[in-house]
Amino acid sequence: MSDRAAETPPVEVRLAQGLGAVAAAEWNACANPGTPHPGLDETHNPFVSHAFLSALEDSGCVGSRTGWSPAHLLVPGADGRLAAAAPCYLKSHSMGEYVFDSGWADAYEQAGGRYYPKLQVAVPFTPVSGPRLMVRPGAPDEARAALIGGLKALRTQIGASSTHVTFLGEPDCEALAARGYLVRTDKQFHWIDEGFGDFEGFLAALASRKRKAIRRERREALATGITIERLRGREITEAHWDAFFAFYMDTGSRKWGRPYLNRRFFSLIGERMAERILLVIAKRDGRPIAGAINFIGDRALYGRNWGCIEDHPFLHFEVCYYQAIDFALAHGLARVEAGAQGEHKLARGYRPVTTFSAHDIADPGFRRAVADYLKRERGYVAAAQAEYEGAMPYRQDSGTAGRDDD
Repeated sequence: MSDRAAETPPVEVRLAQGLGAVAAAEWNACANPGTPHPGLDETHNPFVSHAFLSALEDSGCVGSRTGWSPAHLLVPGADGRLAAAAPCYLKSHSMGEYVFDSGWADAYEQAGGRYYPKLQVAVPFTPVSGPRLMVRPGAPDEARAALIGGLKALRTQIGASSTHVTFLGEPDCEALAARGYLVRTDKQFHWIDEGFGDFEGFLAALASRKRKAIRRERREALATGITIERLRGREITEAHWDAFFAFYMDTGSRKWGRPYLNRRFFSLIGERMAERILLVIAKRDGRPIAGAINFIGDRALYGRNWGCIEDHPFLHFEVCYYQAIDFALAHGLARVEAGAQGEHKLARGYRPVTTFSAHDIADPGFRRAVADYLKRERGYVAAAQAEYEGAMPYRQDSGTAGRDDD
């Protein structure tokens, strides 16, 4: 496929209908080249790695039967190496994206339009910001422009209603906006290390009431004899994956009806990227009862899935939030990202941050309606952000917090 029809520089753009057709080293040279992508401080994002995305495909979690058909865009360089790439999927629904556009789909179809198929540039089932227009360091500027043009050419070719680039860095979002994409903002809650040193240092920076509440939650979470085990790399066995998958299926089925990931996926990531995984397991009387999976970047810990087969007060907070903060502090990670939504994270030291997505709508009338909606929505998000900032649990002094009254 050529991007000339989209009025971009005459650079070839190819389509890969699966990562099996792309050498892992070539993909990773664009996805995780060892230097930060524009607007992102992370030098290694586990979710755009060949290992993670190919595990989704090889396990069958992603594919035509799931409504996520891989259509990855590739830009070959003049030297024969891959110069740029974008993880792209043809979608027949709007599930598993965490940037909700089902209301747009309903409105468009009620007006007589056809919303699906659409193009999605994203990591399936993963609300984590990261590189989406992935360019190898040293590649010419035309490589990123070719990806943008290739997206428009592919959308036109397949008759898709729209293209959605979700959870991307702000500079790439601005580049897409300059090419006519509509910008959407949202919020997440991330824990950020401000030089706390250890968990006690983090607690000392909190207002006394919040500090006491966290200490009480941690005590009560383990009050019934529950113990916590943190596992990495080869410490994680198939038996651990069996236990975690049971937690994931039980909680996922109750929460949203159909969990997206299957058992094979967890075995594959255990084989391909175990060094990037932290598995936190809670046990009672030696029996696993709950767990959370985290992925380890170079500067961030990414909390992804949690599940349990027994309910215990505050165990979710301990396994998902406090263990993650403690691990990040012990291993020099700058932040913890604990997934989408969740105002309850504020009281536990997590801060509001803005996330970005960019949307290309083909129909001019529908585009105008969506643009008007997004303008108002950005105002609501900004107002909520300011309100959350005012509700942070940290002390109002200069940061020389004492450890009083505990």
